[in-house]
Amino acid sequence: MSVRLAHIGIAVRSIVDARIFYEEVLGLEVESVEEIESEGVKVALLPFPGGEIELLEPLSEDTPVGRFLEKHGEGLHHLSFEVPDVHRSIVAGIEHGVETVGEAPRTGAEGREIAFFHPLFTHGVLIEICGRKNGGRDGDPGGVGDGAVSELSGDAY
Repeated sequence: MSVRLAHIGIAVRSIVDARIFYEEVLGLEVESVEEIESEGVKVALLPFPGGEIELLEPLSEDTPVGRFLEKHGEGLHHLSFEVPDVHRSIVAGIEHGVETVGEAPRTGAEGREIAFFHPLFTHGVLIEICGRKNGGRDGDPGGVGDGAVSELSGDAY
């Protein structure tokens, strides 16, 4: 299986404030900013060789990232791994007793197919899996596949 780090998700109160460190200190540049209404979040992507930083700003306090910030403050939210087949990875996780968070799969930033594995089953780290930028599963021309494999609700934290 060909897996790579896709991004490191960092929960922030303000992308405008947070990006100063990444741009001015680390020399990274914001490639794109988009709102993902279904996730209740604004996302800024800052690519670097081998991956991206994903700054996550909640659209309101009553969203998963908003609740995360209230409980934990700013910081590491999740690690995301690009996998060749999101559906296959979800099924493998379920077969090993790993629960997903929310609908799985669903559409995330850049239109990628995504799913989250609950940190109770991943040694304390919220893990996101995502499809390739330019398409979905192997043999699937792109976008989210043919429906949810699992639908569990609730926040990861």
